[in-house]
Amino acid sequence: MKQVALAVTFVFLTIISVAQDKTVQELRKESVKSIAKDDKDTTANTWKTGGMFNGTVGQTSLSNWAAGGDQFSFNANGLLSLYAFYKKGIHSWDNSIDMELGYINSTSLGTRKTNDRLDIISKYGCQLFDHMYLTGLFNFRSQFTDGFTYPNDTTRIKQSTFMAPAYVIVALGMDWKPSPTFSLFLSPITSRWVIVKDDTLSAKGAYGVDTGRTSRNEIGAYLTATVNREIIKNLTYKAKLDLFSNYKHNPQNIDLFMTNLLSMNVYKGFSFNIGADLIYDDDVKTFGKDKNSPRLQVRQFIGIGYQRKF
Repeated sequence: MKQVALAVTFVFLTIISVAQDKTVQELRKESVKSIAKDDKDTTANTWKTGGMFNGTVGQTSLSNWAAGGDQFSFNANGLLSLYAFYKKGIHSWDNSIDMELGYINSTSLGTRKTNDRLDIISKYGCQLFDHMYLTGLFNFRSQFTDGFTYPNDTTRIKQSTFMAPAYVIVALGMDWKPSPTFSLFLSPITSRWVIVKDDTLSAKGAYGVDTGRTSRNEIGAYLTATVNREIIKNLTYKAKLDLFSNYKHNPQNIDLFMTNLLSMNVYKGFSFNIGADLIYDDDVKTFGKDKNSPRLQVRQFIGIGYQRKF
């Protein structure tokens, strides 16, 4: 898994370097300018807020279709990203929240969840020199609803729910922000809590917690990188990469969490979207022949949807 994590990091940083085009240079120039306001307004404008909504839908129906298939299927996915950035002097405070939920409904399988994510990040930094900040970070990640696996058409097994699992990270480290659209944070000492607030999952020792316990603390090294930029006109790339090594147990097995969304604005907000999420956690051992091995988890999607920035 160490090699996979290094390869993903290389690809991630390569995409970032390629994206350093004219648009990015203009963004950098704009970032150093004062925020325009009314001359009569004496209040310092130190906050920048905004967000993005991205929704995709798809539908298929069949009638007298000789090749076979579901008579009807419908899928929908929604992503809401919000941010609030503070900057005054050498101090900065970056806050963001990503909320994503997706479902598919078909005549043969009923309704099943395809995606579910709640991700909150708060970083407070003090600038030491150009683009480098001494930063404290807080991150909370979980989901909204129950998640199941389906061994067959009539059986489903509960695998997750809100706060099961949940991940809480508290870290102190260095944050490199060379442009308003990219950040790379590294902490050699990070405290992470894995939370499983569900009696059924806790009794199984799911997600690495001891059997019957509802939480587990880990100390390790942590890296997180985020990018949200327009590569070329009307083509936006948004991504997050998390890497964590637990000093207490198998530090060579690096946990990976990565989200990617490439969105092209086609016409007046309507967009073509390609996405891929990657997860590897050495403590999630529900795969393999005996359902007792970790695996790289992959989710990908392609769709036409509506995107709105505000």
